[in-house]
Amino acid sequence: MIIFKTVSQLGFFIDKMKASEKKIGFVPTMGALHLGHISLINNSKQQNDITVCSIFVNPTQFNNATDFEKYPVTIETDLDKLEAAGCDAVFLPNAEEVYPKRNATPVYTLGYLETLMEGKFRPGHYQGVCQVVDRLLALVKPANLYLGQKDYQQCMVIKKLIEHKNIDTVIHIEKTVREHDGLAMSSRNARLNDFERKQAVKIFETLSFIKNNLKPGRLESIKGQATAFLSANGFKVDYVEIADAASLEILQQWNGTTSIVALVAAYLNEVRLIDNFVLD
Repeated sequence: MIIFKTVSQLGFFIDKMKASEKKIGFVPTMGALHLGHISLINNSKQQNDITVCSIFVNPTQFNNATDFEKYPVTIETDLDKLEAAGCDAVFLPNAEEVYPKRNATPVYTLGYLETLMEGKFRPGHYQGVCQVVDRLLALVKPANLYLGQKDYQQCMVIKKLIEHKNIDTVIHIEKTVREHDGLAMSSRNARLNDFERKQAVKIFETLSFIKNNLKPGRLESIKGQATAFLSANGFKVDYVEIADAASLEILQQWNGTTSIVALVAAYLNEVRLIDNFVLD
């Protein structure tokens, strides 16, 4: 496994792989890797000649300075996991490499996707996501990009970015990998204490409740019940929403046939957790 820390080092490698007509798969991460990330690496290895992973805690997508400062950093462990998984190359840059000072900050047209749910509660977040993904895709030039479904809205934002800029990369959204009790694997789980970790599974239980009790018709009642359940179990709820799975338009009622997605974001003390179920 080769580790690159500069754009020039990575560029030389990518150009060499492209000249050899190697198909490149790419898994962008912010580190603190878990089995969900490794599943993306495994999928990439099955479908590409070369798999590249980036580890970069992107400052531009944090609208909360404390969240950025407390984001878990486990570089040595991450590299061990990637090497064991057979990752071919890792891009491990600093902020100056990703964002050269001479470059102007771009603005991305994302429409309603950055006005609801994550976009509403984390203003500016998706501009930062697009900024870093746009830059990384330009550097890695992958044939295939691998993302986890846990960040459902983010996946749709990146899909829009790729389509809008006509980037020659195919996006693959892989199923959320879960702990034995259903909790979605997340780097932020490392910040939970033992009690919080046990409580965190209530988000999975909330989504399961929605899945098991959802009926065609108005949706206010089931969303209200789900929100009340989380609040009663110590969560500060940002949102519980049900949306069209294809467009992410928030629905007030369901016709019983449209593919939909239930999404939750809530704080457990200082740790913000998100999850979703796609419901066909």
